[in-house]
Amino acid sequence: MEDLTNGKQRQHRCMLTNRNICNLSGVADVLSFDLNEILLETDQGMLMIKGNDLHVNRLSLDKGEVDIEGRVDSLTYSEGGYGKAGESFLAKLFK
Repeated sequence: MEDLTNGKQRQHRCMLTNRNICNLSGVADVLSFDLNEILLETDQGMLMIKGNDLHVNRLSLDKGEVDIEGRVDSLTYSEGGYGKAGESFLAKLFK
């Protein structure tokens, strides 16, 4: 994969350390978050992170980077990308 320079897709990376620190790149948007669930739109599709006491510590959408802390129980990707314009994030998630 290539960086998002000149309109090309950037690299998507997910690094989980000791189930309590998650560093992500290639993130386009944070669609929702609470203490138990975070829904991200990434360059590789939707990503649902489930766990306990989850916090978004650092968010840089310009760079496409997110750092999350808390106990991570699962990382689930959905098929597909951004979906059709005007489509809800749940519709995108369950494509």
